[in-house]
Amino acid sequence: MSILAAAVTEGEGLKAIGAGLGYGLAAIGPGVGIGIVVGAAIDAMTRQPESAGTARTTMFLGIAFTEALALIGFVVFILLLP
Repeated sequence: MSILAAAVTEGEGLKAIGAGLGYGLAAIGPGVGIGIVVGAAIDAMTRQPESAGTARTTMFLGIAFTEALALIGFVVFILLLP
């Protein structure tokens, strides 16, 4: 195999590793964020049970917006693959 072909093959492999590593790191932030949002909602529901419905709605909105970051990272991951 020529040196040029080996370099192209190695470059594609590194591209896939970089894309996977990038998505993995991009998913850490939303995972931590969702944990914080749910923890705060549970804390709010235990402190004021009468406002549990409002806290639950706000929690689901927070989860949706935080999960959008992970979805954007996944789209970038797919676009980086050959």
